[in-house]
Amino acid sequence: MNRYFYYLIIVNMIANIVASVPRILLDARAKGAIVSMILALITSSMVTYITARFFNKFPGKGLPELLKEYTPKWITIPFLMLLAVGWFSTGLTTLINYSFLLKRFLTPDMSIQWIVSIFLCFISFGILMSSKSVLYTIETVLVFNIPLVFIIMIKAYTSEGMEWDFVKESVMYIYHIPSYSAFSASLFPTIGAGNLIIFNRVFTKKQRITWSQLGLIFFILTGNLATTYFVPIGYSGFEYIDRILYPWVRTSDAMRLDFGFVERVLFIFLTLYLAVSFLSILMHWHVVIELLKKVIWLKRFKWKERNLTPYLFIGVFWFISLPTSSYLTEYQLTLYTGYFFNSLPAFLISTLLMFWFINRRAKVQV
Repeated sequence: MNRYFYYLIIVNMIANIVASVPRILLDARAKGAIVSMILALITSSMVTYITARFFNKFPGKGLPELLKEYTPKWITIPFLMLLAVGWFSTGLTTLINYSFLLKRFLTPDMSIQWIVSIFLCFISFGILMSSKSVLYTIETVLVFNIPLVFIIMIKAYTSEGMEWDFVKESVMYIYHIPSYSAFSASLFPTIGAGNLIIFNRVFTKKQRITWSQLGLIFFILTGNLATTYFVPIGYSGFEYIDRILYPWVRTSDAMRLDFGFVERVLFIFLTLYLAVSFLSILMHWHVVIELLKKVIWLKRFKWKERNLTPYLFIGVFWFISLPTSSYLTEYQLTLYTGYFFNSLPAFLISTLLMFWFINRRAKVQV
């Protein structure tokens, strides 16, 4: 597979390490969280394989083009709108999550509206780029930040503050019945391959996914989920970890780089997450823009031969993001994000059924 395929998975994976995913998993630590993560890993690996194989049959085509070619209009438009709402919600939760994080730890005197507005200024420019330019941006930022990921992970597992007895205690609950909320939350950061619905337009050559590649993806996802869940427990204990609002922020602040330019890992961690959060929102909202273009396109809405319909979408993004960030509290954000995660399995099933329907229609037409 193309290297950009892995970037889509990695960005979605890292961006959720501080968001609501660890909070939901740690809340279910005694209610089958470990089994839920194992089931989610198996499910996400299957979904990744099916998605990659499906789009490899249609090089250079995104899902909107395939829907237009193989499905009736009364199916295409509602389904594209459903996808747009899902991808927009994903970007919005990341935006508000990190804005809350910035306000609490770095800029407490700045209003949440100003923080969100600054984010939106940069994102609004980025999401209008071509899909290829977005992938180039993702690659550039990741190349500079992946070393930070390795530094933080190595430090997390080797630091003296890591108490493996707490981790062993959490493993004792592996025999509990899986939790649906923990399963859906674990599923979310592992399905970045879904962004192929738009970015497959860039992949103009057929590329098959091998079992070794799938094994590598499974290994990376396993390491990410295990780190997301076990490391905060190792640093904060098993008993009261659910009372911590940002478990990974506290974990990073417990680590030190004795011979580094910046001693507190917290500042490195927040810088890393800032970059990855930007990439996550950029990636997801670019997908939204491209989906909406196939549903709503005002031909006469022009200025100097430039169609302004995409700018109208961006205005809607601002109109929704600013009031939502002002209205929600951190507790409400976690609660509503949990509801969104719980709808994810049904969302995936409907998408996979649509893949099967398109594939069948394509075979019939051939």
